[in-house]
Amino acid sequence: MAMFPTKVKILHRLLQSRHPFWSSPSLGGAPCSRLVLGIETSCDDTGAAVLDETGEILGESLHSQKEVHLRTGGIIPTVARQLHRENIERVVQEALERSVTDPSRLSAVATTVKPGLGLSLGVGLEFSQRFVRQHNLPFIPIHHMEAHALTVRMLQPVAFPFLVLLVSGGHSLLAVARGVDDFLLLGHTLDEAPGDTLDKVARRLSLIKHPQCSTLSGGQAIELLAKDGDRMRFPFRTPMGQTYDCCFSFAGLRNQVNMLIMKKEAEEGIGQGTLLSCVNDIAAAAQHTVASHLAKRTHRAILFCKAIGLLPSSSPTLVLSGGVASNQYIRKALTLITDATGLRLLCPPAKFCTDNGVMIAWNGVERLREGKGILPPDVDVSYEPKARLGVDMTAEVKAAAIRLPSVRMKIPN
Repeated sequence: MAMFPTKVKILHRLLQSRHPFWSSPSLGGAPCSRLVLGIETSCDDTGAAVLDETGEILGESLHSQKEVHLRTGGIIPTVARQLHRENIERVVQEALERSVTDPSRLSAVATTVKPGLGLSLGVGLEFSQRFVRQHNLPFIPIHHMEAHALTVRMLQPVAFPFLVLLVSGGHSLLAVARGVDDFLLLGHTLDEAPGDTLDKVARRLSLIKHPQCSTLSGGQAIELLAKDGDRMRFPFRTPMGQTYDCCFSFAGLRNQVNMLIMKKEAEEGIGQGTLLSCVNDIAAAAQHTVASHLAKRTHRAILFCKAIGLLPSSSPTLVLSGGVASNQYIRKALTLITDATGLRLLCPPAKFCTDNGVMIAWNGVERLREGKGILPPDVDVSYEPKARLGVDMTAEVKAAAIRLPSVRMKIPN
């Protein structure tokens, strides 16, 4: 491994002095009556939930727009905004009724304000600000990726610091979580997110016309068909093989897949919109390449963290979260890496990986406990479609130029 630059070593000493491993905030505590309402509208799901301080879900509601967007071939922001507007009041009311909670009993309202689709974020923020002003409640703005990262702590004791890989339809990043609002960003996508890539491949393959896939999202359809496919038939190049950092790129892979699809359509004498005979093999090869790319960048992040002591020597943890984390093949790929490096891999159940009000409420609970980012109801807040998570350390990771030892990516289907 190459010697690290001096500034990385200095940074390491600063990090250790600021956040010693033995001073992690308490994960539990006595049950408390404080309740938080969480509201999520960052993309195409309208979610709301009420949680108490122990993480118990008292009531939740979720309206999915998936069927509408499947018919239109992708998420149209203006359509998503209209559907949020039509459903948000009902969804919030259902969460409150199911939790048998009057707004006067709430301690705070937590709402996703960044990052995401601007038109969708605006609906949730506008509703929330009216709500907190009407009921005179504190408001907690939430970073969507912070909420994904912390969800696992609602389900089991996980002490800071830990490494987190967040992968979804709109995001892909690697970060060290050192506290509720304290993250070091090690890598992020340079173009599109893995979920977006898989959805676009599914659309190009016209998988909505496949009898097994008509009601599935693109990523779900790829995962299903890949189980019966031969991933070795079409060996796509894993992106960024000669770039020794932890950033991601998926647009080039999608290009490779599109070129192959056009070639196979010509060979089979069919046009775009007709299912190819080799669709299962293409799905398997595309999914494997996405999984391999995620695994290799995560492997480098683990080695970087170990080299400068960003993770504890005892029971270091990798958390995998976000919508794409529901993909079992990708989970198995990450398991190969954590087994090889001595980390434990933690993944929330699939229902908590996708967007929901529960994770936003839990992020609110964590912030409420520590008194961080809690605003009075009359403060104006703006939504942010683009927002980095934490302190950017991608340059330091790249400067380290860590070359990976070989790990055989033999992933069982």
